[in-house]
Amino acid sequence: MTEISSLPALKTDRLSTILVIASGVVAALQVGKAAIAIPALRNDFHLNLGQAGWVMSIFALLAVVGGIPAGAATTRFGDRNLIVAGLLGIALGSAIGASTETFNILLAARVLEGTGLLFVVIAGSAILNRIATAQDRDLVFAFWSCYMPAGIALAILLGLAIDGWRVFWFANAIIACLFALLLQILVPKEKSPQAKPSLNTIAKNAGKTVTSAGPLLLAMMFAMYGLQFFALFSFLPVLLAERMGVSSTAAGVMTAFAIVTNIVGNIGAGIALRHGLPRWLLLAVASAIMTMTGVAVFTLSGPTWLIFSLCVVFSGVGGCLPSAMMGAAPRAVPEAQLGAMSVGLVMQGSNLGQMIGPVVVGSLVDAVGWKAAAIPVAIAGVIAIGTALTLKKVFRRFAL
Repeated sequence: MTEISSLPALKTDRLSTILVIASGVVAALQVGKAAIAIPALRNDFHLNLGQAGWVMSIFALLAVVGGIPAGAATTRFGDRNLIVAGLLGIALGSAIGASTETFNILLAARVLEGTGLLFVVIAGSAILNRIATAQDRDLVFAFWSCYMPAGIALAILLGLAIDGWRVFWFANAIIACLFALLLQILVPKEKSPQAKPSLNTIAKNAGKTVTSAGPLLLAMMFAMYGLQFFALFSFLPVLLAERMGVSSTAAGVMTAFAIVTNIVGNIGAGIALRHGLPRWLLLAVASAIMTMTGVAVFTLSGPTWLIFSLCVVFSGVGGCLPSAMMGAAPRAVPEAQLGAMSVGLVMQGSNLGQMIGPVVVGSLVDAVGWKAAAIPVAIAGVIAIGTALTLKKVFRRFAL
């Protein structure tokens, strides 16, 4: 197999970049496939809205505590090996989920998929950080941050076109296996260090990571973003259908369109950062707009076109956040070897928000009604804006 060193790249490896980003999209399909399958899952497994929220959230549970260990595994076993293992884990989990008739087994399969997604994201970030030049890095990470909205939107559209959620889940397993093979063959392997880090060194590096301001604040901010984004989009098809009378097919297409606009924000943020816009300012303004539109979606009772327009703004402007955060995560650390663990910690924050958002909103809607969902969105937004302002000094220290 081809090997490359860990020295800064002289030229961005475009083929590997495309394959890694595409693998991220494949991993994110596992999020979107559950969103579009919720009505069928509720019927097949006799679930209430709160239980359905766990189908969206449970796969993130292991990732909440596994980010740092996954970052350590990337350092220990290699980023390409870990991304391949993640894709194979996704394939296995998707196949098990498609085969079961038991709700508890379905949830266990979702945990396996969530672990695979975590491996793909952390290892993928490490690969991109080493194969992209310094000049291209913000733009590369802007495209990388598109993996989640692209995967969710694609899953929703494909889910509408494919008859039966089990068939779609089996198809996901096959696609994940295919990309595992492509990455194993075509993506260069990093040059192995002469001595692998000991467990003691890994533990010390983990301690340095969790006590560094950059990774901690980015993890906090990503948690708030994840909570807001998944609080809305996990249930947007249901909200459009139940509250506004939109057909299930139209609700799915509208949700996919709104999520796709997130990509515009992802790429726009990368371009803006490349042209010198302060990263902390981008995070603060985007968080404020995302919060105001998110609260309005749940509280206003205007026409469908107005509510949907607010969802589009929420998603499009919100897309600036993951792009700016993912680009900073492997670099806002005091030592270069902490980069993978920093991404792991940030992804722990992301998955925490992703796990909490659907469960909290689903439970509040079941108990009180749709307007109550605005409360966690507003609280998360205030925390996110404060965190962005605090990150100003951190970004200045690392020239970000």
